[in-house]
Formats: sequence, structure tokens, C-alpha cells
Amino acid sequence: MDRNNAYIVRALSPAYAGREGELTAVLQYVYQAILLDGCGKTQEAKTILKIAVQEMHHLEKLGGLLVSLGVPPVFTACPPYPVAYYSAANVDYVRQLPQMLDADIRAEREAIACYTRILRTVRDEKVCAVITEIRADEERHLAAFEEMRRSLCDRQPTRDPQA
Repeated sequence: MDRNNAYIVRALSPAYAGREGELTAVLQYVYQAILLDGCGKTQEAKTILKIAVQEMHHLEKLGGLLVSLGVPPVFTACPPYPVAYYSAANVDYVRQLPQMLDADIRAEREAIACYTRILRTVRDEKVCAVITEIRADEERHLAAFEEMRRSLCDRQPTRDPQA
């Protein structure tokens, strides 16, 4: 792998399967959708699950970029090295809807910041086109979570789905 590709791989890896990357977003949002659906918050569950599916597409796109750069898409913070494998401990397992949305808002803000950093430092046209598209999706996700937080959580407290 040439030096430029190695640099790009290091830039993309945290967004792929790092602590606050796409894999964490997928797992966290699916977890939340299952809990919310189980306590009758079907609309919120559907919205969050829809975002989870979009995050899954981001994961696929980033994995495809890694493969195109000559690296297998293993779930580690530093592919292709077999160290720092992904851990589901990265998921925020809160159970109250307001705290879920707060965690999701933080995650989306971090994703936007991560993709902005990548765009500032990577000069590969193909990579930047994909990252620009993903960042735009993350901005829409942030707006959706902020709207859910305003409209749902400021009105009334939510009971613990497992209570």
C-alpha cells in the first residue's frame, strides 16, 4: 500500500469501526428501536430504525473505500492490523428516550466533525465525494434527532422501557 493510501485508511478507520463510528451508530440505533418498539413508541422506533439503515449504508460505503485502498474491511480501529477489534461496549445503552436522543445528538455531531476533519485532510476525489455525501446524511440525522428531542422530550417524561 502506498503512503497516500495508508494515510487515507488511517483517516477513514475511526469513522468505519471506531468507538464513535458507523458500526456503533448502527448497533446503538437498532438497540434503541427495539426498546422503543417494545414499550409502544412505534413511531419513534421506526424513525430511529430508518436512520440505522442509513448508517448501515454508510458502513458499507466506508468498507468499500477501505477495500478499494487495498485493506480488508475488518471491524477494527486500525485495519488491516488485527488489534483493537470493535467492541459493543461502545454502544450507549441508555434506556430513557430523552437520554437516547441526547446520546444520538452527540453521536451525530461527532460524526459530522469526523467527516469534516477527513474532508480537510484527504485529497482523494473519490473518497471526498463519498464522505461529502455521508456528512450530508449525518446533518439530516442530527436535525431529525434534535426535532424529536424538542417535540417529544420537552413535553413529558418517558418511562423506562424495561420498568
